[in-house]
Amino acid sequence: MKDIVEKLGIIKGAVDLLSADPAKPETKVLNNIVALLDELTKAVLALDEDLDVISEQVDAVDEDLESLEEFVYEDLDPYFDDEEYDDEDDYYDVECPNCGEVISVDREILEEGSLNCPKCNELLEFEIDFDDDEDDEEDDD
Repeated sequence: MKDIVEKLGIIKGAVDLLSADPAKPETKVLNNIVALLDELTKAVLALDEDLDVISEQVDAVDEDLESLEEFVYEDLDPYFDDEEYDDEDDYYDVECPNCGEVISVDREILEEGSLNCPKCNELLEFEIDFDDDEDDEEDDD
């Protein structure tokens, strides 16, 4: 922004050195152009100051939001680390319709399509359609 102010000063100085007759139309036009440039420079400087203030406020809000997210998510699950989280490691509870045994299975077992109940040996079959599998198929087309 300092360059704009310096360039405006150079233009004003050059116009003053012309020693043109203030009554001539050319001089009036040139003076009006310099006055307009002066107003535009002031407006740009004011906008730049406002932008600095807004940028500082956005940074402060971002820091507050980060603190709030840490507070909220740490309270929900103190062992949850979103950087190491992998949704393919999720476990799902499946209840055997024959004996009522609840079995925790991972995605890999669900994708295989079946599993024998460890309690009653009943064959449990799964038909699961994961959303990201559909995305992969669409990408292949």
